[in-house]
Amino acid sequence: MEKFIQLLVYGLQLGSIYALLAIGYTMVFGIIRMINMAHGDFLMMGAYAAFFIVSLIFRDQMIGPAVALLVILASAGITGMIGVGVERVAYKPLRNRPKISSMIAAIGVSLFTQNFFRAIPFIGPNPRTFPKLMKDVLFFIGPIQFSLVRIVVIILSVIIMAILYFFVMKTTMGMEMRAVSCDKDASSLMGIDVDRTISTTFFIGAGLAAISGAFYANSYPVLTVTMGATLGNKAFIAAVIGGIGDIRGAMLGGFIMGIIEIMISSVYSELAYGISFVFLIIILLMKPEGLLGKPMVEKV
Repeated sequence: MEKFIQLLVYGLQLGSIYALLAIGYTMVFGIIRMINMAHGDFLMMGAYAAFFIVSLIFRDQMIGPAVALLVILASAGITGMIGVGVERVAYKPLRNRPKISSMIAAIGVSLFTQNFFRAIPFIGPNPRTFPKLMKDVLFFIGPIQFSLVRIVVIILSVIIMAILYFFVMKTTMGMEMRAVSCDKDASSLMGIDVDRTISTTFFIGAGLAAISGAFYANSYPVLTVTMGATLGNKAFIAAVIGGIGDIRGAMLGGFIMGIIEIMISSVYSELAYGISFVFLIIILLMKPEGLLGKPMVEKV
């Protein structure tokens, strides 16, 4: 039982990272019905942005929780602006084209991003070690070991997701997002700036990916230009399991993915990634719209 609880804590920590990343997938899909295959690369950008901020300003010195949070928010802002730029340059011209065009463009953006970062001299193809943003403290409740950093990551992730859910459901911009998600043309006729709403969605999604990248790098401190590809696939699976297009579903799917991966890894690590796809297939066979998703009706 102690081992199960210990693994559950690890799973919640990893799942909170997947959930933040999955929310970006689900928000973009909910607004423009597009699977942004380059979304995982925003995680990589956010991790590198935090790395360079810490390296250049703090010279790899240990920083406190408050400063670490500011660094993470700064990297999220930088990555969010990049996300807006990518949407304007690569996706907006294809908005009224068949959806497969946008998906192919997103794959192209992902490949370009990874190879572009690999070609930059001060990044390059070699892995980098991410500095510890804050000092970790271990404490025990009975035989169960808890890490302060893991607990902080879980709590901050839940707070961020709660704030985002409140933003989408209760604010004017959130209502505009939901309106554009239902019908872009009708929203435009009602006076909603559709372009601004979509750009805001990409900013938030890319920013959340950057935050998840900083959280992940702080726990698994090896940076590579391809790190976003695998993590992005896992987060996409999480979004589909929970019900893509539903923020609550992305949260639930992320936590489920994290817990499953940790539990399976404790038995046989080579199976962890494959089991995720098996679980996805089972969910799609039983409930094609995902756990919290609603059946989609196509207009003809």
